[in-house]
Amino acid sequence: MRTVNEISKITGVSVRTLHYYDAIDLLKPSKITEAGYRLYDDTALSRLQNILLFRELQFPLKEIKTILDSPAYDPAEALNQQIHLLELQKKHIENMIALAREIQLKGVDHMSFEAFRKDDMEQYAAEVKERWGAGAAYAEYTQRAGQKSGREKQEANERLLAVFSELGELKSLPPEDRTVQEKIASLQQHITENYYTCTNEILKGLGQMYICDERMRCNIDQAGGEGTAEFAAKAISVYCA
Repeated sequence: MRTVNEISKITGVSVRTLHYYDAIDLLKPSKITEAGYRLYDDTALSRLQNILLFRELQFPLKEIKTILDSPAYDPAEALNQQIHLLELQKKHIENMIALAREIQLKGVDHMSFEAFRKDDMEQYAAEVKERWGAGAAYAEYTQRAGQKSGREKQEANERLLAVFSELGELKSLPPEDRTVQEKIASLQQHITENYYTCTNEILKGLGQMYICDERMRCNIDQAGGEGTAEFAAKAISVYCA
């Protein structure tokens, strides 16, 4: 058995992240001592390795949990899929390097965008998610996105940031305040209307991502001011309780 600090040193995953994985039931400790210390065995370490592989491939935590908890989950098959996705990722990076060298050789005015395409990688990733039952929201998002114009997508994204800006103006209120909760309901409705069906379970997962995903946190705090992401997560937790 290893402590959470030992696991952190072995894997490079922060203690805070390991605690978060425990909170969302993605990676539970194998045992908790009477003193409250989390302990992890080799089975838990193996699961963490799978989590990190999927994270390296940009899979959302919610989908990783669905995949790993699927009754049909086959570690050997999943590893083959991960290898294939990593090979596609490698090929994409190699194409990007080749393009950069070509621009360096021919000059910055040289135009080519083929290397930026990720069609094969995205299609295969979607197939992996569907295979393990983790692709419902993703599939809905992809379908809706294909039906929207660039302008419509931009407007939806701008409105989403506006909701966070409005939430930022409410930070002086407690998360359970009625006005704050109405704004969270507005956020959920906006996501459902413009991206995918946002159930309370999905919204709760998003709330955790708002504080643990550094890019999301920065974007939200930029829209509503420092601390908005954390405030939104707390308000969402109250809303979904």
